[in-house]
Amino acid sequence: MRKWITTAPPGAQLPSNRSLVAEYGASPVTVAKAMRALRGLGLVESRPGVGSFVRAVRAARLPDYGWQTAALGSPQARIPALSTPLRGVAPDMIALHSGYPERELLPQRLVRPAFARAARGDTALSPAGVAGRPDLQAWFAQELAEAFGAGVTPPTAREVIVLPGSQSGLSSICRALVGFGQPMLIESPSYWGAILAAAQCGVRLVPVPSGPRGPEPEELSRAFAQTGARVFYAQPNYANPTGAQWDPELASQVLEVVRSHGAFLVEDDWARDFGIDSTSRPVAAADDAGHVIYLRSLTKSVSPSIRVAAMVARGPARDRLLADRGAESMYVSGVLQVAALDVVTQPAWRTHLRDLRQQLQARRDLLIAALAEYAPGAQLEHVPRGGLHLWLRLPDAVDLGRLVRECETDSVLVAAGNEWFPAEPSGPYLRLNYSGPDPQRFAEAARVIGHAIARQLG
Repeated sequence: MRKWITTAPPGAQLPSNRSLVAEYGASPVTVAKAMRALRGLGLVESRPGVGSFVRAVRAARLPDYGWQTAALGSPQARIPALSTPLRGVAPDMIALHSGYPERELLPQRLVRPAFARAARGDTALSPAGVAGRPDLQAWFAQELAEAFGAGVTPPTAREVIVLPGSQSGLSSICRALVGFGQPMLIESPSYWGAILAAAQCGVRLVPVPSGPRGPEPEELSRAFAQTGARVFYAQPNYANPTGAQWDPELASQVLEVVRSHGAFLVEDDWARDFGIDSTSRPVAAADDAGHVIYLRSLTKSVSPSIRVAAMVARGPARDRLLADRGAESMYVSGVLQVAALDVVTQPAWRTHLRDLRQQLQARRDLLIAALAEYAPGAQLEHVPRGGLHLWLRLPDAVDLGRLVRECETDSVLVAAGNEWFPAEPSGPYLRLNYSGPDPQRFAEAARVIGHAIARQLG
């Protein structure tokens, strides 16, 4: 039908829906959907009581938005274009770019009933408190408290602020604890969302080199002294993108550096539920003086539709962050909070996490093996003990932008590592997600990447 429309003259009348049902043997519902799609594409127009017609092409004057240039002025901070991990893909693509696990790795049997129960309760018609529901606050506090040792006071429910996703917490930290134009230390490479939050708030990022083991305490201390920064953003467990996990000695040294400079450590424990060969070891478990601002999200491990996270903060910092959250979003949907708590308090949640560990290990090892066989030019500097990604170093001679484009042409979507550096990248890198769809196509994807590298190296 679409082919007929492209050759028909403007204003030509289309056959009736009844005629199309008879001609193509399709159901009336299918024909009606097809007509809606054609109208949505602007190919046909309907005239009530008359019929559907091929839309006439009319020359239109292009709108002039030049006046907005003067009205808006120069932005205080330039926000980067849409990040690669947020891109949608066609069904036939091999998607290694995303930051989320595929649906099969989510607790689907827990999520759907939890939503249904939450929608039937009083919460569906009631506002929630700015800091969150007390029962969910208590759950987050108790989960973190389980990691605390003797002699260290664990957090209380009051010190938990429920968030609509951890990204909102990062924005609040940049606004309320750092401030426009002020410095914030950050591991390099680091999470692109933290880099984006800083750019949006006009925060000046100061990179601290961080490798497979984590940052060097001496470099961190020097950066604090040279910049006067009072906040350091880090991912001690399964860092995105490198997969690095700090050992207990390094965690203790970093915390001591933060304390000695009277500063805050923003600990993003984004992958707490994605341990493979180890478990998450929160640095916050050794701090009861309010130096660590702890972030923990359920969005990736429970469901992308349950954008619920928590921020644990103590002292005046907590009050300042809470005030910012109230000004920014007022409160988090009570329905989402109830659904999230429902899922994580089910006995089957622990069973799901044990199964998830095994599935992530199988997928991680499968992608590593495929890359070793078909893309030897992509070097894996560190096998992550958890998380969702592999961080690959490419030869210096590789044009990263060209490689990404060629891979996409061959139906493989990968993420260029440049987006994870707060300043100039230290080399060409790729970040690949092993928790995405179609693990049976990992070998195919590795061959595409390998061929793209080989074409450039000759």
